[in-house]
Formats: sequence, structure tokens, C-alpha cells
Amino acid sequence: MKAYLYLEDGTVFCGTHAGAKKETISEMVFNTSMAGYPEVLTDPSYAGQAVCMTYPLIGNYGVIREDMESKRIWMDGFIVRELSPKPSNFRSDITIQDFLLKYDIPCICGIDTRALTKRLRTNGTMNGCISTVKYEGAALEELLKKIREYSVKGVVRKVTCREKYVVKGSESLSDNGPIAGSSVYTGSHEKRPSYVYDLSAKGLKIALLDLGLKENIVKSLAMRGADVTVYPAYTPASEILADAPDGIMLSNGPGDPKDCPEIIEELKKIYASDIPVFAICLGHQLMALANGADTHKMHYGHRGGNHPVKDLETGRVYISSQNHGYVVDTDGLDPKIAVPAFVNVNDGTNEGLKYTGKNIFTVQFHPESCPGPGDTAYLFDRFAEMIKGGKHNA
Repeated sequence: MKAYLYLEDGTVFCGTHAGAKKETISEMVFNTSMAGYPEVLTDPSYAGQAVCMTYPLIGNYGVIREDMESKRIWMDGFIVRELSPKPSNFRSDITIQDFLLKYDIPCICGIDTRALTKRLRTNGTMNGCISTVKYEGAALEELLKKIREYSVKGVVRKVTCREKYVVKGSESLSDNGPIAGSSVYTGSHEKRPSYVYDLSAKGLKIALLDLGLKENIVKSLAMRGADVTVYPAYTPASEILADAPDGIMLSNGPGDPKDCPEIIEELKKIYASDIPVFAICLGHQLMALANGADTHKMHYGHRGGNHPVKDLETGRVYISSQNHGYVVDTDGLDPKIAVPAFVNVNDGTNEGLKYTGKNIFTVQFHPESCPGPGDTAYLFDRFAEMIKGGKHNA
């Protein structure tokens, strides 16, 4: 069956339908990762968007439920050059076609994804529609009007958890089995993670605000021995502080950070509490907005597992995983509040902040991901050390 991708500028791509047979309007973005499409599909930060994968062959190793970043697919649509009909991987649980059908996600394949990516890079992120209907004439003009009027709204409320829950350190997070009371992993050889960790956060109570979190953030804390309490995005700061956490994490998430004014107001109270804070991606942006900084939408964003970032304190460059369309402005940043901590080597945009006189640091990239493959995972240990240092000095 034929499928069509309509862009708001009038461009039309014709390809082949896969996944759910439905029409969806969303924001069109591209991801440059060469692997990791199950993680991309299940990353809540893509809510309200359709994702074009620049790597030409997708689905060749199927979908491994163990590698999913959340319980389901959150993106609105999937765009690929070639969709592999049969996976070759002993760990595969389901084909990507069946996975898309299970979660009612439409896919268009067989189009020139290079041409689409170049158009988005040149003209900037734009809205589009995936459909199996061929629109022409007045019907096409009406569709284009709807496409242009679309905006990503209310996505944090859509993806966050509905009630708080607790993940105990050193307990099973999935089917892997428990993390032993040391840095040695006791699961099967086939399912063992690429990296094991010292228990740097053992005994710590971490509050994690779920703005659309990726499962690996919880795992990164729990595998270090922390007890993690996950809170819905709109939880009042008073409730979190009443539970007396040792540290607070703000997760990644979807959408424009300025669409979350209620959360920003609560983060002002968390900032004033003097409890150590570590924030990732959307959490980084929201904490900046809570302290007088500004954010703006990027031309086409950063999405992929190959973005170099420089630690301004050490001068060292790390390869990072990223997924964001907004960035913190640092030109008007008050150094009495915060100073840049990381910068993107490619375009000079801000990749992290260190808050002056506070045990707070935030990053735009994803240290819980594995593009380097573990380049920036040390930031979780830095967070644990910051908490313990604060407790010792109290």
C-alpha cells in the first residue's frame, strides 16, 4: 500500500505504508543514530513528533523489550528508507512491524530520507502528515492548513507517570536479575550490561521528577545502589521535600520548556531548598527558566548518538547522545546564578550549567545513554559524590 508524507511547505514524498493504518499530523524531526532505534521509538521525549531515521536500514535486529526506554512507543510516526522484513538477532522479541502495529504507530518507508533530512536541515524543523490518502487540489490545501496550524502541546502531562513509585537500589529493574551488593553484575552472560558500576550512591535516597524519563536514568541510579522514588511531573515541591530526599533528579522530556509554567514555579522552591540537584535535557532547561535564563527553539535540533560536548572545567571532549529541539540561552545568564559547564563542539550551543554557590549541575545531553559507549556516565557518580560531600559538610 502506498503512503504519503506531506510537509507544511507543500513538499510531498511517496513511499510504502507500514505499521498502523492511520493519518497523523506531527512535528517532523530526524535522528542520526546508526543503531538504537528501539530506544528512539520508546523515548518519551519524541511525543508529538514523527522521527526520520537517517541510517538507511532499520529493523534488522528487531526489538528487544529489555532495551526499551519506556513501556510503549510515544512518537506519532516513523520514517525510514528501508524497513527490514526479518530481524536477525537471538535477543529479538518482536519485529519492528509488529511493534509499530501493537502501539498503533504509522510508518512510511521507501522514501528518500536523505532528501527529507537535507530539507529539514536547510529550512528548519517543520510539521508534516503521514497518510495513506493521496491529497490533491482543494483537499491538499485544507490538509496543509491543518499541518501548519499544528503545535506540540501538553506532552509532558501525557508521558509522565500517574503516581509515584519506588525502585530500590540493587534490586531487579527488569528481567536482568538483581544487581549484587557490589560492582559485580549477577545476571546471565547474554543479558549482562556493557558496563557495571561501583555502588557510589549506595544508601542514598533520590527523588526523580518524571518529565518523560528514560528507563536508563532510573537504572543508572539504582545500579549505583540508590533508592529512587519517581514522582509525576506536576508533583508539588512541598511533597517531594517532605519526603526528605538526599538528592533530586530532573529527567528528560518532550516539548517546549516554556509550556511548563507550573513545573517551573515548583522548581524555584526546589532550587531554594539547597538539596543537591542533577538535571538532564528538559530538566536542565526548566531549571534554567526557573532561575531567570531564557530558552529558544533550535533550527533543527540535536538528535542522535554522535554529538561531541566539551567539559569546560577539564577541557575534555565526550561523545554524547542527544534529543532536543530547544536550548538554553547563555548570553544573558547571570554568573551569580549559573555558569556554562559544557558546550557543544559542533555549533557552540550550551550543553550544561553549574549553579553558583549551589550543589546543582545540569546537562542538555543524555549521560544515561551509551554512544561513547559510556563517556558521560561518570556524571551520576559526580552527583552521588556531591550529595555525600554536602552531607559531610552539613
